[in-house]
Amino acid sequence: MYMDAVVIAGIVTVLLILGFFVGVGVFVMKDQKAHGPGSTKKGKHTGKTV
Repeated sequence: MYMDAVVIAGIVTVLLILGFFVGVGVFVMKDQKAHGPGSTKKGKHTGKTV
């Protein structure tokens, strides 16, 4: 396979995008463990409509 600069840039771009989404997923999972379903905000807003 001929490795042109454009091919290398495309592969690097795809790897960076995948790394970004994996990082976001790890952040969400850690944040979900820290602020799980048992911890709720205490405030006036209940999410119910009138």
